Amino acid sequence: MSGEINEEFAAQAAEPEPEITPAETYVVEVPRPMRFPNIADAGLVCVLLVFAALIAAILTAGALQFHLFGVSTAKQAFADIRYALGGQLLWYLFTLMGCIALFPHLWHTPFFRGVEWRWSAAAGARGRLMGTALFCLVLAVVDGKLMPGPEDAPIDEVFKMPGAPWFMFFFGTLLAPFFEEMLFRGFLLPAFCTAYDWSVERMTNRLAPWPDEQGKTVWTLPAMMVGSVLVSIPFALMHGAQTGYSLGPFLLLFCVSLVLCWVRLRLRSLAASTLVHASYNLLLFAIMIAGTGGFKHLDRM
Repeated sequence: MSGEINEEFAAQAAEPEPEITPAETYVVEVPRPMRFPNIADAGLVCVLLVFAALIAAILTAGALQFHLFGVSTAKQAFADIRYALGGQLLWYLFTLMGCIALFPHLWHTPFFRGVEWRWSAAAGARGRLMGTALFCLVLAVVDGKLMPGPEDAPIDEVFKMPGAPWFMFFFGTLLAPFFEEMLFRGFLLPAFCTAYDWSVERMTNRLAPWPDEQGKTVWTLPAMMVGSVLVSIPFALMHGAQTGYSLGPFLLLFCVSLVLCWVRLRLRSLAASTLVHASYNLLLFAIMIAGTGGFKHLDRM
C-alpha cells in the first residue's frame, strides 16, 4: 500500500508544473472632463429665455397699469421705442441673470470662464478685430448694391418712432451685440460643435479628445464648420423680421455670422466676436448718421 502511494507521489512530481503567467492587466480609461456649454446647456438657456420673457411681459403690463411714460395701452406701447427696447432689454437681463446664477453650479467654474469670455485675447488682437469689422462692412456695402433689401423694411418704421434712432444707436452698439453673442456664440456654437463631435465619436467608437493645455475643449474642423453654419441660420432668421425676410439681407447676416463664428473659434474668445459685432454695428450706424445729418433726415435712409 505504501509503495503505491509513493509511486503516485512520484508520478505527480514528474508532471510538469503549470506555467505561471502574469495576472491579466486591465486598462481603465479615465473619463474625459465634461464638455460645456453643450446641448443640454443650450436647452436650459431656452427655458430661461421663456421665463425671462414672461417676467418682462408681466413688468411691461404693470408699467401700462401705472401709465409709465404716459402709455396705457398695448397699441401705444408697440409704437413707443422705450417700451419696445425696454421690454427686450429686460428679457435679455433676466436671462443673463439666470445664466450667471445657474451655470457655475453645473460647470463648477465661473460663468464667464465657462463661456470663454477671455477679454485679454480680444484686447491683444484688437487691431485685427477692427479690420475684421471693416471687412464685414465691405460685405454689407457689396450686398446692398447687388441684392438690396425692400424700400419699406419694418426696421425703417421703427426708426420713425419718436426718439427711436438714438435709442437704437446705443442699444445696437452696446447692448445687443453682447447679449446676441452670449446666446449664439457663447452657448449655441460650442453646443453644436460638441454635439457633432460626440455623434461622430459614438458612430466610430472613438474616445473624446482631452482638453488642451489650457483646459479648453478641443473640436474637430468639421465640427466647427457645421456648428458655424447651424448657428448662422437662426442668427440671420432672428434679424430677418427687421428686413422683411428678404434674401439679400439674410445672406449678409448669414455671412457676417460665419465671420463672427470664425473669430470666436480662432481666438477662443467670446469677447473677440462681441467686439467685432459691436464695431460692425457702430460702423453701420456711423454711415447712417452721416447720411441723415444726425438722424435729422430719415427720408435719406
